[in-house]
Amino acid sequence: MDFIRLVPNVYYKDINDGLKLFIDCLEFRVGHEELKSEDPFCVIEKNGLQMYLFQHDKLAKEHNPEFRIQTTDIEKVYEKISASHPEYLHPNLNKVTLRPWGAKEFALRDAQVCIIIQQW
Repeated sequence: MDFIRLVPNVYYKDINDGLKLFIDCLEFRVGHEELKSEDPFCVIEKNGLQMYLFQHDKLAKEHNPEFRIQTTDIEKVYEKISASHPEYLHPNLNKVTLRPWGAKEFALRDAQVCIIIQQW
């Protein structure tokens, strides 16, 4: 088997919440969008990463995903996000912290997802 990419689906009650986190805060870009359709969705992309964001009230209530995004310069990422979008810092991991398993991490959250930024 030859896999080239894992592409998660993320469901939001209001897709604009996801666009604020991923586009405004994490600087993903929209690769495809059907935001004005009856069932709004879009594909977001950055550096080979890709996700599908959907507006779907019922599925948003059932799914609260958590993702890890790895970086090679966690201090720089933290500095930028904490200055520009501190409202997304997760209260339980709002500073770069060396974890017992040896990774440095901090976390973000919005109403739907938790994102752990990690550097090994």
